[in-house]
Amino acid sequence: MLQLLPAIDLLEGRCVRLRQGNYDDRTVFSDDPVEMALRWRDEGAKRLHLVDLDGAKAGRPVNQDVVRRIITATGLPCQLGGGIRSEDSVRSTIDQTGVDRVIIGTKALREPDWFAEMCARFPNQLALGLDARDSMVATDGWLEVSKVSVTELAQRFVGLPLAAVIYTNIANDGMMQGIDQQTLDDFCILADMGLPVIASGGVTTMDDIAALKKIAASHPNLIGAITGRAIYEGTISVREAIAFLKA
Repeated sequence: MLQLLPAIDLLEGRCVRLRQGNYDDRTVFSDDPVEMALRWRDEGAKRLHLVDLDGAKAGRPVNQDVVRRIITATGLPCQLGGGIRSEDSVRSTIDQTGVDRVIIGTKALREPDWFAEMCARFPNQLALGLDARDSMVATDGWLEVSKVSVTELAQRFVGLPLAAVIYTNIANDGMMQGIDQQTLDDFCILADMGLPVIASGGVTTMDDIAALKKIAASHPNLIGAITGRAIYEGTISVREAIAFLKA
């Protein structure tokens, strides 16, 4: 079954959402990320997607204390990305916060051999963060767009003990415009490679949830969908979306 993952993006200790990854175009939804996490748990979420935006910009984990408090309060498994670019930061993030999945993006693009080695050392605990614009990989907290395609990078990691590949189209992210067909096609391609795919970016309405559910029925490696701004602005109800996915 496709799993819905509410997103909590952390910036300066608060719960925010950015538009297209732009740090200057932010909306603060809560000064208390722990309270927000408890809300999503109470509405039926079984896993949370956490992003350390300060960490993504700084190139090192920053909001570990907030993440630890979220996990302690909710008791939910959580995945965390943002600024995790060394073995030490992988290990300290797991040990100090309690997350069961660490998301690595920029470092995996720049040093794919290193990422493969980390997957072997931390089997099924690492997720590959594929952030893209026009199917080209973006790095450094979405501040730079590379010349490497999503499928080209993903192909390097087929067969590794990955927890997930989280694919975000940053052109859609936070824009409340839905998921475009090219991105839906990319989800199918990645899933057909045998990679466990979590869809992200542009999950705005129940129509998007329905489209992903339909894809997952024929591409079972599409295992999850992350939604952020939509659940904060009320265009998707976490409770209703989870019930729909279970039906």
